[in-house]
Amino acid sequence: MSARAERHSRELGGSIRVWMMAARPRTLPAAVAPVLVGTALAAHDADVNWLAFAAALVGAIAIQVGTNLSNDYSDARRGADTEDRLGPVRVTAGGLVPPRQVLVATWASFAVAVLVGVYLIAIAGWVLLVIGAASILAGVLYTGGPRPYGYEGLGELFVFLFFGIVAVTGSYYVQVEELPWEALALAVPVGLLAAAILMVNNIRDIDTDRRAGKRTLVVRLARKRARDLFAAAVYLAFLFPPLIWLLGGTGLEAWLLAPWLALPLAAPIVRTVRNRTDGASLNDALGRTGLLQLAFCVLLCAGLLLS
Repeated sequence: MSARAERHSRELGGSIRVWMMAARPRTLPAAVAPVLVGTALAAHDADVNWLAFAAALVGAIAIQVGTNLSNDYSDARRGADTEDRLGPVRVTAGGLVPPRQVLVATWASFAVAVLVGVYLIAIAGWVLLVIGAASILAGVLYTGGPRPYGYEGLGELFVFLFFGIVAVTGSYYVQVEELPWEALALAVPVGLLAAAILMVNNIRDIDTDRRAGKRTLVVRLARKRARDLFAAAVYLAFLFPPLIWLLGGTGLEAWLLAPWLALPLAAPIVRTVRNRTDGASLNDALGRTGLLQLAFCVLLCAGLLLS
């Protein structure tokens, strides 16, 4: 390989790493997990359109990446991502990517979501138009717009709604075009764990967020109560599958208890969040919370398919 080709290869590899950093892959389980759960319940109740499943999955990931990029851009503009933050370097604030490029990538990600959304609207109707538009708008307004709701302590609530209730029920509706109570009930633990991912992030950033005037839920509650709420969200998620089974979910059997196999993963994460304040430990807890949600949801899917 020539010196020029080798230099180009290094630059390309560095560019890919930077964009992967901007996309925040540790948060992507929050996009994938609800689509898996909604589709697994649909497979339990009816035949699955696998092309619709793939479109829903691509759309969910694109909205998550677009939200992350929008957050990166908007937080840098508002001065929330300072050098003393404990989390990974943000590409806009860190000067790794020009702000305009981050903004273009944001809208490119949302454009992908719109393209797959057109197909989903064609097969499932206008309800998917409302879901898609609301999801993209929520992603943009999280830290963007004149009054970003992420700065007002509403981030976890919106994550619970859009990466739990909306994503699970929307993925089910794409397949069946109905909405039973079981879909809503199963969406709750998915949303709780998605909100827990954001909560770890905000517990880590509590000091820098407070100084930047970013009034997240964690800042409003203070560290101790935020840690208690995190633990409650994680453990409450594990109570819902048996509760749905005991309430007589249609055709659902004791296999629905499968997510309890992920419980040993939860306790160490809760201990870390309760007892540590250093960035390395909380960054690790953030990644493990995302994997916990994915493991919980994969086991939940297995329970649904085996019932």
